Amino acid sequence: MKSVPLFNNYIGGEWVPAASGATCENRNPACYDQVLGVFPRSGPEDADRAVAAAVRALDSWRLAPAPKRAEILFRVGEILIRQKEEFARQMTQEMGKVLAETRGDVQEAIDMTYYMAGEGRRQFGQTVPSELPNKFAMSLRMPIGACGLITPWNFPMAIPSWKVMPALVCGNTVVLKPATDTPHSALNLVKALEKGGVPPGVVNLVFGTGSEVGLPLIRHKDVRLISFTGSTAVGNTVARECVPGFKHHHLEMGGKNVIIVMDDAKLDLAVDGAIWGGFGTTGQRCTAASRVIVHGKVYNEFLDRFACRARALRIGNGLDASVDMGPSINENQLRTVEEYVRIGLDEGARLVCGGRRLSDGEYARGFFHEPTVFADVDPRMRIAQEEIFGPVVSVIPCDDLDSAIEIGNGVVYGLSSAIYTQDVNSAFRAMRDMNTGIFYVNASTIGAEVHLPFGGTKQTGNGHREAGQAALDTFSEWKSIYIDYSGKLQRAQIDT
Repeated sequence: MKSVPLFNNYIGGEWVPAASGATCENRNPACYDQVLGVFPRSGPEDADRAVAAAVRALDSWRLAPAPKRAEILFRVGEILIRQKEEFARQMTQEMGKVLAETRGDVQEAIDMTYYMAGEGRRQFGQTVPSELPNKFAMSLRMPIGACGLITPWNFPMAIPSWKVMPALVCGNTVVLKPATDTPHSALNLVKALEKGGVPPGVVNLVFGTGSEVGLPLIRHKDVRLISFTGSTAVGNTVARECVPGFKHHHLEMGGKNVIIVMDDAKLDLAVDGAIWGGFGTTGQRCTAASRVIVHGKVYNEFLDRFACRARALRIGNGLDASVDMGPSINENQLRTVEEYVRIGLDEGARLVCGGRRLSDGEYARGFFHEPTVFADVDPRMRIAQEEIFGPVVSVIPCDDLDSAIEIGNGVVYGLSSAIYTQDVNSAFRAMRDMNTGIFYVNASTIGAEVHLPFGGTKQTGNGHREAGQAALDTFSEWKSIYIDYSGKLQRAQIDT
């Protein structure tokens, strides 16, 4: 039998096992009896050691000129490019999504790394005229300190890069706790950082569960910022734990995203977008289009085309070039999808296609589910209100643009929305009135680019944004500076 590789945590520039010696297996969700590697099952002691290393490294790293920090990130980007295909294949094995998508995941990490490398010379502040003579006023960014980064399994290299790269270029040190389902992709990213020349202790990687590593990291007195991407329920816990210590906390959480299809839409294009939005990454994206609101005039035609395309999707191992959609990440997630299918049927939604777990033949060893479409869905149904994180799409009829916008906004989330229309007035009205952090015209709800802010409203987040220059605001604080060269006491607002 082929030997299974054993991996370690990365703490203070060294690869070390968990203090307890405990381990856990990394398995392939398309073929669960395939063990890909053995990783540490770390605990509070490991989290403490990683934080201590990050704190020790902080002063030397924050005092390094930002352009020099950025040069290291640029070298990391070069490494990621060289190993893109290797990393993508390993990601497909541990996460399940098809190879084209994992290549995109690695590419997003490359893009973010290069973008943040550029920000090493663009951390602009402000210079403003003082209200007093012979006085200079300006502002600049300063790092926050040691940061705890907790990331999910659906974008196991891209999302860590969204957090690690801006944190580093701003002069912070980090402890990364990746999802237990996808440890290898985080390890590959950290190895690239190590090869690129990031000094010991600046980046630390601790594998383990949320309760055994994540919570101790959140509660640690020396961690000054927590950046979390995951469910809204866990995000609420993160927020509550951060408040007593006045920690900065950045939360990216759930979504119940919507595509609006108007009667003048190019239907084939709209179907393309709904298929990609609903079933890309097996629906396991916070930006997945799990609702499609369709104008009554084209409702039946759209539904027929959409269901036909969904039925034709090929399901299987993501390394197979003929496959369109891979497995759910694990058994629990697959059971959640099955439960929501039952809920939809109980609520009276009409099942048009799919609805079953695939368990025969080649599917018996993995976590596969059919692409599922419900029609005639009432917007108040749970399948139209709650995040499913699986290949289940609700199609909802509407009378006009106003009712579509009302339905679209009628959920607790506000991440991404889209409209398909040829009417520029309708596009701009929807752009203005949809209460989401991301909006698309004649494109699906997924496909954000790294140079614009990423995040949502309502229960999707807590007001911060990732990516673009907005990420610098998450990982830095403003310092206002006043230099008085008058040689005498001057009192603002008084001696004016």
